[in-house]
Amino acid sequence: MKMEQAVNPVTAQPARSRARKFVSTPAGWMALIVIAVLATVFAYRPGHGVAPMDLADLPANQALSVMTYNVEGLPFPVRFGRSSALAAIGERLQALRATGRQPHIILLQEAFSNEAAALGAEAGYRFVAAGPSASVAGAQPTILADRDFAAASSALRGEVSGKWEGSGLRILSDYPIVGARQMAFPSYACAGFDCLANKGALLVEVRIPGMKLPIAVVDTHLNSRHASRATTGRSLYAWRRQVDALNQFIEKNRVPGAPLIVGGDFNIGRDPARAAYIAQAAARWSGSARPARGRESSDAMHRCAADLQCAAKLSADARFSLHRARDLQFLVPGGGLTLETRRIATPFGHEANGGMLSDHVGYVAYYDLHRQG
Repeated sequence: MKMEQAVNPVTAQPARSRARKFVSTPAGWMALIVIAVLATVFAYRPGHGVAPMDLADLPANQALSVMTYNVEGLPFPVRFGRSSALAAIGERLQALRATGRQPHIILLQEAFSNEAAALGAEAGYRFVAAGPSASVAGAQPTILADRDFAAASSALRGEVSGKWEGSGLRILSDYPIVGARQMAFPSYACAGFDCLANKGALLVEVRIPGMKLPIAVVDTHLNSRHASRATTGRSLYAWRRQVDALNQFIEKNRVPGAPLIVGGDFNIGRDPARAAYIAQAAARWSGSARPARGRESSDAMHRCAADLQCAAKLSADARFSLHRARDLQFLVPGGGLTLETRRIATPFGHEANGGMLSDHVGYVAYYDLHRQG
């Protein structure tokens, strides 16, 4: 895959070309009508005023800090009126860098638009890696259940429309990215309007100062539940198959013996079936026989909430994100090192007027690196 020093806006052109061809078909017209109705009902999300940041909440000179943020950079007509909000996100990232408090690594989701894709360059990150584009092919179904699932696809919900956009995944890093790999989820493993994006995963190897091995960092975005407009059963099936593909991708491409962070928008929510399935996947990544719980939980947010000292500093936005259970960072030790969650900060949450710059909270996890044993 290609690592970028700067964002190339031309990469969006092939998706637009495919979209123009598709809308000339009957199925395309039906899908476009539905999308237009959805856009009219709820898609307009203008930018809100930027609230002053309390820089004391974002410590400087930490060993490792990682932010995950779904920036809601969806293209027209699914979302519109987003330019000012994305500009405010870029300005805030610049302000963090000006004070030396920028996250070392940022995992972005829904960075579809040119404004969203340009955030890395605007914020001064030297190393930027992008996830799969719209043209990257996912695996075809090989078992009967998957073929039956694909055969039941709905044109009215965009499931046979092809990929209008890429994955929307980007990893920004101050530390050198020394390797990168990407994967598109299987072609059939999507439900509803999520199928219009070529969702998948991006894995990078990041060289951290003082570490012998690079750390592996994964960014992903799994199928939504209700926003996809698919039935609950259909979205759950697609989501599980995406997790299965993510497991295989990590096992094949992770750095042997190195620490691993798997972050992004997992779209778990308050669904017990999804929560149990992802807990099993996280145990698999760490080589454990059973899912971890409490202070031993495998994701940074739940570890912080279970630790009295860390939990005491959780903001209302951090607790809001914890309750939503969508944006997570799963931690896997390696190379004799463990990642200890020291603090969670939320530079992107609710603004002074009650609004948000995205429909997700962007939070930073601060890690200490400890030798095992």
